Amino acid sequence: MGASSFTTRAGRTLAFTSLGFGGAPLGNMHRALSDAEAEATVAAAWDGGARYFDTAPLYGHGLSETRIGRALAGLPRDAFVLSTKVGRGLEPCAPGEEGAGVYKATPPLRVAFDYTRDGVLRSYEASLARLAVDRVDILYVHDLELRTHGGAYEARWRELTDGGGWQALDELRAAGDVAAIGLGSNETVACERVLAALDPDLFLLAGRYTLLEQAPLHGLLSDCQRRGVGVVIGGPFNSGVLVRAGGSFDYAAAPPQVLARVAQLADVCARFDVPLGAAALQFCAAHPAVVSVIPGGQTPQEVADNAALMAAPVPAPLWAALRDEGLIDAGAPVPEPVAC
Repeated sequence: MGASSFTTRAGRTLAFTSLGFGGAPLGNMHRALSDAEAEATVAAAWDGGARYFDTAPLYGHGLSETRIGRALAGLPRDAFVLSTKVGRGLEPCAPGEEGAGVYKATPPLRVAFDYTRDGVLRSYEASLARLAVDRVDILYVHDLELRTHGGAYEARWRELTDGGGWQALDELRAAGDVAAIGLGSNETVACERVLAALDPDLFLLAGRYTLLEQAPLHGLLSDCQRRGVGVVIGGPFNSGVLVRAGGSFDYAAAPPQVLARVAQLADVCARFDVPLGAAALQFCAAHPAVVSVIPGGQTPQEVADNAALMAAPVPAPLWAALRDEGLIDAGAPVPEPVAC
């Protein structure tokens, strides 16, 4: 599996594998998992070469963090990169009041948004306890974006900038408690605002730079490349539609125009005997600003399949055909050529 080194603003070096592990599914996304199933999935990701693991308090309201921490316990701490998120902390609630959405059978905890200094530090300390580690490498501000907060977005932004949230993150970075800070978001424009106003090391951009969508290509990704800011690509399959029949798009049922475009992509891939999922993963990883791609996984087989897709040979004429048919941006970087 490919790897890249990324140097943070504080001079710390993080070794990312091109394929990492997205921990949202381990929070009982759509179905309840046993702890043993979840930990076996993390072990399979490790065995497949992944050395970057991402999680968040939101994912199963603490379940994902706890399970990933248990699965990684005993492994050399310097052998992997670990990220979690702040801004969506957890607080106790009565059973049935969790408001957990797609996450099933969660603990009696509910999300409490708080991007202030105190909220960031409380969330960070609680994550360390659930993960059972003394440090994480990356802290992302979680979903500080319009689609999450609607009319409260500007007030939440001020919590981060005027309420001391970003200052707390910067102090953790300066002290060496974390190596890197940034934003995790489904919105390109949210990342662009942070890049313009603050000093992030990394973005985790989910679902917006994929084989289906390249809107950030000539804006955010180019700016990140120019400024030395790394990008982790989450949701490389657009939440499923690019890897399985009937998969969702952007966490909902795929609309007809998306399904039609997926069919076009699949047709081109079939001509070259390439799985659509292989093209999807390898396309995302090819951009020079991208340090890792982190599809989710809920079973050992899923993560093994992802590793196989990332390693599958993809001939250069496939990328040329996708360009010729207008299915990818003409300026999008593609993987180095391999023999047909």
